[in-house]
Amino acid sequence: MIIINVKDGESLDKALKRFKKKFEKTGVLRELRSRQAFEKKSITRRHEIKHAIYKQNMNLETNV
Repeated sequence: MIIINVKDGESLDKALKRFKKKFEKTGVLRELRSRQAFEKKSITRRHEIKHAIYKQNMNLETNV
């Protein structure tokens, strides 16, 4: 359960923005989407490796 303490004089928009940021950090939506359909461990690992290669290539391109 996420608790956001609204400070005196703080706008509701600012408090909502802090809530959204905390909610995003917990990874609830990411986990919910991953549970919608079963995926084998080997396929999950394959996706992780592809993503790591992609990130590595992006870092190499920015450093050149």
